[in-house]
Amino acid sequence: MKLTLPAGPFRAYLFDCDGTIVDSMPLHYLAWTAVLAKWNCEFPEHQFYAWGGAPTDAIVAELNRLHGLHMPIDDIALRKETFYLENLHRLQPIQETVEHIEHSHGKIPFAVVSGGTRESVVASLELLHLLDRFDTLVCAGDYQRGKPDPEPFLVAAARLGVAPADCLVFEDTDMGIQAATAAGMASVRIPPPWQRQAG
Repeated sequence: MKLTLPAGPFRAYLFDCDGTIVDSMPLHYLAWTAVLAKWNCEFPEHQFYAWGGAPTDAIVAELNRLHGLHMPIDDIALRKETFYLENLHRLQPIQETVEHIEHSHGKIPFAVVSGGTRESVVASLELLHLLDRFDTLVCAGDYQRGKPDPEPFLVAAARLGVAPADCLVFEDTDMGIQAATAAGMASVRIPPPWQRQAG
């Protein structure tokens, strides 16, 4: 499978992390199911992928609302993050995205724009020896409103000193594509794992 990029030229590339650079979505889902089992909280896989890009605390809050539960948000988020980091050695890169990172590194600036925590993003990128490719990381806590709001991408563009219209976003989720579009940025969609394997 090859990624088809929209016509440029672009002056910066903005990458989501989970499901875009690193094939971490299956591992994140495993972490969710392990942590939520204690609460008998259902989180179907299709729902997990539909909410891709949302911050962990927002997901817990929405699950509480949907199921009438009172799971402690901070505790669940910490347990989920801990499980993910303990199993990080299983992580693999998404080669189609990494090819574009390696090809354009040093030619234009890069940013990671993620709904994940900085610790999780840094750990994932360090494991795959990609952390030094990025000029800035915009993670949960660096903005007030997460995707699908454009704020995370606009923060990244401002940090890089590049106009939003000159940025290309690499994303794997509907929320992320909506955020990029709202920011006035072109985007390229990274297919989910089952489509990449089929291709």
